[in-house]
Amino acid sequence: MYSKRILVTGAAGFIASHVVSLLLQNYDDYLVVGYDSMEYCASLNNLSGVIKNDNFKFVEGNILNTDFLMFVFKEYAIDHVMHFAAQSHVDNSFGNSIEFTRTNTLGTHTMLEVARLHMPQVKSFIYVSTDEVYGENTADSGAFREDYVLSPQNPYAASKAAGEMLARSYYHSFKLPLIITRGNNTFGPHQYPEKLIPKFINLILRDRKCCLHGDGSNQRSFVYCTDVAEAFQAILHKGEIGEIYNIGTKFEISNRDVTESLLKAMKPGCNVDELIEYVRDRKINDKRYWVNYEKIKKLGWEPKVSFEEGLKKTIEWYKTNTNHWDNITPSLDAHPLARQKNTK
Repeated sequence: MYSKRILVTGAAGFIASHVVSLLLQNYDDYLVVGYDSMEYCASLNNLSGVIKNDNFKFVEGNILNTDFLMFVFKEYAIDHVMHFAAQSHVDNSFGNSIEFTRTNTLGTHTMLEVARLHMPQVKSFIYVSTDEVYGENTADSGAFREDYVLSPQNPYAASKAAGEMLARSYYHSFKLPLIITRGNNTFGPHQYPEKLIPKFINLILRDRKCCLHGDGSNQRSFVYCTDVAEAFQAILHKGEIGEIYNIGTKFEISNRDVTESLLKAMKPGCNVDELIEYVRDRKINDKRYWVNYEKIKKLGWEPKVSFEEGLKKTIEWYKTNTNHWDNITPSLDAHPLARQKNTK
């Protein structure tokens, strides 16, 4: 009945929910199974547009539960895996690093083993990593290419790099049909407001100051969520087994300039300096992540939405979706440690 049966972990989270929605919008002949443990940064509201689709099934479960995953793979005859589920907020990894290892490394190992046990049924396993596994760009490093030696600098990045190493071992040892992605920062609707852009939008909406880490000079590259979803759609259909793909952009901006752009857009004529509070920096905060994304361009993908256009769409979405999560108050602290589970 279905030409593809895709398991998407972390489906109620930010990026994965956009990928799920895009696939269901474009392919009636795909069965998409969303799998999520519904931690604090996930919400079924992210899937409200597709939750009732006949070819979408949502399953609440933990990626550490081997027996349940075995049931899901068998019940839905899963033949493609898109593994997004992860602890992803760097701040939290400094105070709760064991949880990051448990989810991002052991959880990935569990997913890999269950997928291995369902070969040759499983035709592809896409492991979603991050540009942070490369470490910090320096004057000598140039843009990070996919064959660059990994040098993660924080516990989050290290846990994702460890997941990559396990995934690569399954590719070599068991011929698991693996593809790895490493993406720049993603922004847009559905993002839990612990990350810079949604957090500052929500702070500004509450007439609070923007709590900028350090001096705000750190450079980041931002790709809009719909562009990222299209990148994963391209990788699913055209990606080469055994390859790694950077998902990136040529656009770079400092955290300070992002803050200024948000304040000027949301409070025209304001004194920007009066609305920024400089707070202690992270224990380590890489200055720049600059990636070369020529490889994925060969699959026909490039970012389409400009930062300015994406920022405008993102601001409007948060203005009109103030009740999307149960409680975002803990996330608006300068260094949040949110732990609550979200049931929406």
